[in-house]
Amino acid sequence: MRRSSDFFSNLDRAVSGLRGLTWLLAMQSVGELLARGMNLPFPGPVVGMVLLFMALHFAVVRQPVAACADFLLGHLSLLFVPVGVGVMTHLALLSQYGVRMLVAVVLSTWIGLAVTALVLFCLSPSKKVEDAQVR
Repeated sequence: MRRSSDFFSNLDRAVSGLRGLTWLLAMQSVGELLARGMNLPFPGPVVGMVLLFMALHFAVVRQPVAACADFLLGHLSLLFVPVGVGVMTHLALLSQYGVRMLVAVVLSTWIGLAVTALVLFCLSPSKKVEDAQVR
């Protein structure tokens, strides 16, 4: 009897994960359709991610997507294998352009951090406003 309950428990988790994957793909597809159909300046997956964020307020979406996310995060290391294989097959390009790519990655990271800090600084209330409100 225990084996059958384990089987059905695993089956329920698998079906829930598949529902979550379906939600993820559906939101990405709808986002793609909206972005292309309305000529939005944003990529379809970004629009789909915003739609998914809004849909996560509902338990019917949140629970299956959480099950899918748990599965994907549990197997995250496997998703890096194709990237590693790609790097290994193009070692000649990496030796030729490696320094340039490293400089581009480091500079773009620094620029991204600086812009994020600047936006945070501009959007956060200043100390003077807080001090004036306290008095």
